[in-house]
Amino acid sequence: MQSNRELFETYNKDVYRTCYYMVHDAADAEDLCQEVFITVFRSKWEDVKYPRAWIMKIAVNNCLNHLKRSRSLQKKVTGNLDLWKNQTETTVERTIEQKETAREWGGYMSGLPAKIRAVLTLRYMHDFSLAEVSEALSIPVGTAKSRLHKGLKLMKDILQEAGFEDEERRKEYYEQTGKYIEASTK
Repeated sequence: MQSNRELFETYNKDVYRTCYYMVHDAADAEDLCQEVFITVFRSKWEDVKYPRAWIMKIAVNNCLNHLKRSRSLQKKVTGNLDLWKNQTETTVERTIEQKETAREWGGYMSGLPAKIRAVLTLRYMHDFSLAEVSEALSIPVGTAKSRLHKGLKLMKDILQEAGFEDEERRKEYYEQTGKYIEASTK
């Protein structure tokens, strides 16, 4: 049986990353992360069968509620994003390139509806299975599949509009961003 501290240490980075990816603001993500764990600790989390999926469900729901309250999503998306894996040693040029790529990717993601963005975030950022996405968002698996399919189609359209229709450019962007572009162009 885990203690509250162990539970927090196990999931806090995933929760923060999810919140940050959803709201694109470090301060809001920290606040949301704190709210998630307050909710978790006040409930009977020990009785939950799949704590990771349950905690991510709380995190995504808090983020969606926050986004509903906040009408300045576009402003937050264009802010400073640091979504990609941190490398232990990066050059100044690489750091700038990563921030520009993350900002560009955040702009593309902002073109998606929040519910679809939530499915893509859980599926590709956290490697959730469709069943886990379904559980986390309290939607049927078929709805999760539908939103995933629609999200990937929308991302493909967005990326084509941005000039990623040629294979060489997609490959170059893939090397910078990882699996997201790969999934978006299939």
